[in-house]
Amino acid sequence: MTDTTYDNSTELDPRIAARLKRDVKGLVAAVIQQYDTHEVLMVGYMNDEALRRTLTTGRVTFWSRSRQEYWRKGDTSGHVQYVKGVSLDCDGDALLVEVDQVGAACHTGKRSCFLEGGPLPVVEGHRPAEQQNGLS
Repeated sequence: MTDTTYDNSTELDPRIAARLKRDVKGLVAAVIQQYDTHEVLMVGYMNDEALRRTLTTGRVTFWSRSRQEYWRKGDTSGHVQYVKGVSLDCDGDALLVEVDQVGAACHTGKRSCFLEGGPLPVVEGHRPAEQQNGLS
């Protein structure tokens, strides 16, 4: 079987679009992760066009739910996200976008959006002894 490259640059490849499970507003969550350290930087949302732009330009584009417009990360701040890879999760309702982040990912100026909010109190789980060392 030959995998032909989809070359229509004005719409998302239908083979990719068919695999997406969008929310009621047509959006898919996009987890943004630093490609080499695996640090989670932020979560944004993409519609088909934002994903198409992300896949074809080498820069991350989101759909802003508050402003109701596309925004390419870094155009205003200079804190650019260069795309290194994009994966779709098993359910088709979330993307993992691996990037090379320049500067801060968060609008607060922090590298990650998960630093400002801080950790929440949690009861820590512990793996049973029989599951230690990779068993089970």
